[in-house]
Amino acid sequence: QVQLVESGGGLVQPGGSLKLSCVASGFTFYSFTMSWYRQAPGKERDLVAIISARGALDYAGSVKGRFTISRDNAKNTVYLQMNSLKPEDTAVYYCKLESRGIWGQGTQVTVSS
Repeated sequence: QVQLVESGGGLVQPGGSLKLSCVASGFTFYSFTMSWYRQAPGKERDLVAIISARGALDYAGSVKGRFTISRDNAKNTVYLQMNSLKPEDTAVYYCKLESRGIWGQGTQVTVSS
């Protein structure tokens, strides 16, 4: 059974940093593309960052230069390091196993003073 469990969200001031983690189980993690999405209240769920099995990266324009996606295949974990956070980054952040369309439960990130 595939499972994705996110953690690391919270409340942070503008300009601060957070690191999200997504621990995967139930599949051969190292073989698959993983991604992070986010959904703000009243808005659609949008792609934030994606990392292929070989480590190729891509980012949404709004986070490029501020967020970094990475993976640790030994720990079956994908990370999202978020720096220089802005109020508009406030959303629920979701981890996704791209090829199977499987989502984690999400973790709330709130950027506010």
